[in-house]
Amino acid sequence: MKLYLDTSTPTCILRLDNKEYQAELGRDMAEKLHGFVREKLTENNATWQDITEITFMSGPGSFTGLRIGATVVNTLADQLQIPLYDHHGKKHKIILPEYGRPANISKPRK
Repeated sequence: MKLYLDTSTPTCILRLDNKEYQAELGRDMAEKLHGFVREKLTENNATWQDITEITFMSGPGSFTGLRIGATVVNTLADQLQIPLYDHHGKKHKIILPEYGRPANISKPRK
């Protein structure tokens, strides 16, 4: 089963083979993403071990959303020992988010 994940916006997009699911996870993405994926796998009578490859929409998009999504797909690909691709089709050992612009880092107040 191929898994596609897009966490670049508050609306998480998950595809399992040709079935697409969306969830408004917003600020709860870190807490609810794992359960959302597990729930959809269960609905499809599948387990984590049924995932054969992962594609991740690596950006641009929300800094936090991309970081959360990258952490999840990197961990899954590593633990399941399956291929990991970015949305351009390039294979990665570890995927890094593409933020679309340099980080906006505030100067220290002191």
